[in-house]
Amino acid sequence: MATEHDVDKTNEMQNLLQEEYLKSLDGIEDGQLVDGHVVQVNSEYVFVDVGYKSEGRIPVEEFSDTPTVGETVKVVIVNKEGRGGQIIVSKTKADGKLLSERLKEAYEKEEPVEGTFEKVIKGGFEIDLQHDLKGFCPLSKADMIRVEDPETYIGIKDFFIIDKLHTGRKLKSVLSRRAYLERSIQKRKDEFFSTVSVGDVVEGEVKSFTSFGAFIDLGGFDGLLHINDMSWGHVTRPKDFVKKGQKVSLKLINIDPETQKINLSLKHFTDDPWMSFDARYHVDDVVEGTVTKLTDFGVFIELEEGIEGLAHISELSWVKRISHPKEIFSVGDKASTKILSYDLDNKKISLGIKQVEENPWDSIAEKYPEGHRVSGPVVKVTNSGAFINLEEGIDGFLHIDDISWTKRLKNMSSFCKEGDVLEVEITRVEPRNRRIRLGVKQLEENPWKVLRQEYPKGSTINGEVTGVTDFGVFVRVIGDIEGLISKYNLIGPDEEYTDAVLNNFKEGDPITAVVTDVNIHSQKLSLSIKELVRRTQRQEMSKYIHTEDEDDTFTFADLLKEKDTNGDD
Repeated sequence: MATEHDVDKTNEMQNLLQEEYLKSLDGIEDGQLVDGHVVQVNSEYVFVDVGYKSEGRIPVEEFSDTPTVGETVKVVIVNKEGRGGQIIVSKTKADGKLLSERLKEAYEKEEPVEGTFEKVIKGGFEIDLQHDLKGFCPLSKADMIRVEDPETYIGIKDFFIIDKLHTGRKLKSVLSRRAYLERSIQKRKDEFFSTVSVGDVVEGEVKSFTSFGAFIDLGGFDGLLHINDMSWGHVTRPKDFVKKGQKVSLKLINIDPETQKINLSLKHFTDDPWMSFDARYHVDDVVEGTVTKLTDFGVFIELEEGIEGLAHISELSWVKRISHPKEIFSVGDKASTKILSYDLDNKKISLGIKQVEENPWDSIAEKYPEGHRVSGPVVKVTNSGAFINLEEGIDGFLHIDDISWTKRLKNMSSFCKEGDVLEVEITRVEPRNRRIRLGVKQLEENPWKVLRQEYPKGSTINGEVTGVTDFGVFVRVIGDIEGLISKYNLIGPDEEYTDAVLNNFKEGDPITAVVTDVNIHSQKLSLSIKELVRRTQRQEMSKYIHTEDEDDTFTFADLLKEKDTNGDD
């Protein structure tokens, strides 16, 4: 049984231990961050020695990974006196305190911090920085591109730059993921420009297309694959060579650190076909090609990938009048063509389509000799004549003066219209000028030649008055040829002309006169009554020259009377 002395001694020992324990805690304060050494671990708690002859216990759930005995962990002193003499510590508070210090340091040094898009709030996102610390990232700073659907960002873990720091619970630090992405991209770009050279092969992903090529993502920054660098041949659609999202290997053909421009190429993996062109092609070679482009001035034809030439519109046909190449070609058509010339320095080839075939104008004179008779449809009527198609691409021209030997047409439309089929005669062929002259009147004998043969100058001819004018009388003779008796040739040689003489002639009257001139080329017939009277007078004079009445004279009036008398008979 313990004596009173023993009890007093025990109490004294307890007081001494308590006093010693309290003295050991004089060096720490509540809220202090200290190192703790794990001394025991069970299913519920982790026991840590904070070095002050006291152990604290921490629930296992405060650790993301359960520590092992002997491991050092950071804890915060929550209550150094605790309950029952046991110090109370917290791993969670220590983590929060450490994170706050890390955020402050990152803000001062502009270093990135990790966070997760947790939820969408007004104007942006709430970012979980862990340990109950939150940040705010505005929509405009969430990405390099415009945020179209904010919900798709929830759950994404990435790094952020702190724009404004708030370590309290009420105000959230303002974060920028965009600043971090821009910095990361610029770092990769700087590394790219410092390590690569023209001719290197680089890897990228097809990002987007434009009318002039495709943009290739090289790691957050773009290079351009121009349409002209996709193939040595003709490229119409960039999507025919690369697909969006496709991983591609490309050659670096140009890099400019100052302008940050990067040019890439697919075609430079192979040699330029122009370098060996003259070893494979020659002037006058006939080659097969594919139509790649049609323009107002001609058609572009690809002979092989990278080798393209132009057939000018004037080189498409010997005979057809082509207004636009689309009349005979479509893109993708195969075409046989002849190489007319080439310029390797400027990578140009002049091609000819018509030269593959014989020029029909070279033998046109043999096929359509002068005097040859043909029939063809009228394809065009003009004021001066009509074009008549002889065969495909070959037209002849019928001039209005070649319709009739004797009649003069006022307009061609009174003779023919488009679609009429006419028989004509080839009158002239000009292969060099690609002209053929035609005639209708030449189908019949020239009445002027007949007239001159049958009624040479000085012959007497019968006709009919067709018109009386101030300057004379028009007379129609054989072959519907019209001649003129000038007013001074309407009277006898011994008579004086007066306008009254014209009253002796009326349209439709028969008349006899002497041919004084027949001009076939100008188609003019000159007639004379004066010459007829003179000739008659000579005949009468020779008849009565030996009579006694030598004073009798024979006048134009007498001639008319005699004609009347003969007519009555």
